[in-house]
Amino acid sequence: MRPHLTALTTAAALLALTGCEAAKDAAGDIVSSATAAVASAAQEKMNEVKDGVNATGDVKAGKTRADGDRTAADVTATNPKDSAADYTVMVTFHDGDGNVVDTVVVTLNAVAPKQSKTGTARSNRSLPAGTTADITRALRH
Repeated sequence: MRPHLTALTTAAALLALTGCEAAKDAAGDIVSSATAAVASAAQEKMNEVKDGVNATGDVKAGKTRADGDRTAADVTATNPKDSAADYTVMVTFHDGDGNVVDTVVVTLNAVAPKQSKTGTARSNRSLPAGTTADITRALRH
């Protein structure tokens, strides 16, 4: 191959790679911004709960599973009190590297005293394989 043709081919390859990296960075920034916006909206929803008490210990998240094009996890609240209670639960989904990839709020109404009730936390969008779900915050009210 001629030297100037090799240089042109190399330059084109570098330009293509640089463009791909810039596109990947831009896409990553968009996903990060969207994830932050969803987490903020979930926090606002939690802040709407009046007279709620911390009940994170009452709530467990199950293993994640595919739910169509989304990721879902069962959320179970066990009410230790002597009267029925509602639970508002913030569930955070993490990718395999531990990065937050989505946040949702689940409400479990009228959990009977000394009983459990299960609901489903369903992601807002398609998430990567290996995603886990954790209880970030739970309020009993």
